Amino acid sequence: MLTTRIIPCLDVRDGRVVKGVRFQDLRDAGDPVELASAYEACGADELVLLDVSATPEGRSTALEIVRKVRARLSIPLTVGGGIRGVQAAGELLEAGADKIAVNTAAVARPDLLGELADRFGRQCTVLALDAASRPRGGWEVVVTSGREHTGNDAIAWAEEAARIGAGEILLTSWDRDGTRSGYDLELISAVRETVSVPLIASGGASTPGHLLEAIRAGADAVLAASIFHYREYSVAGLKEFLAGLGEEVRQ
Repeated sequence: MLTTRIIPCLDVRDGRVVKGVRFQDLRDAGDPVELASAYEACGADELVLLDVSATPEGRSTALEIVRKVRARLSIPLTVGGGIRGVQAAGELLEAGADKIAVNTAAVARPDLLGELADRFGRQCTVLALDAASRPRGGWEVVVTSGREHTGNDAIAWAEEAARIGAGEILLTSWDRDGTRSGYDLELISAVRETVSVPLIASGGASTPGHLLEAIRAGADAVLAASIFHYREYSVAGLKEFLAGLGEEVRQ
């Protein structure tokens, strides 16, 4: 049985880690290098670094931040934000990323996922899927850090992306992001029923119970930010909680 992964997330803007609600009203949460080092020391299985202003500003992810984080990190690192092609992805991998996450560019041109998978392997190709609930049910894909609602069905897009080349899906509930109200369990279950690739649940974690619910809804990994940045819980403490309830976690 594969162990469940716990993944802290670093949303970076202007060289600092930030956190907000539904991708807005961002506030400072610390230095990315120091936080990355602390999270690894506390037992994080992987780390995700997202340059949240890269796409809105029309630029690539800051390579120097990735290099500095990698210099202090030995666990796998996924990087996303502003990646539009194979060249930019290759530069990030050379800078120290292990996996590349794409959202807006993949929605605009789905073949990008296949190109990344062909060049670097499916294990390096992550679809960052931000999903917002629809008034009449279901979810739609949102892009550009949540600024644009595409109208595209999120579940169908997850299925298509996995077929084209995504080896993993980082699934974020736009409605739950930063709200501390728990993961969108229906969304997780719906995507889990559709794809077989590893699924990372994101958006809304506030308590250890929220992580457990997401895992039991079908997530292979759980991502969180606020609960780690503001030292409400440690990765080690969450692993102890999950292991005590029978979940397989890496110690």
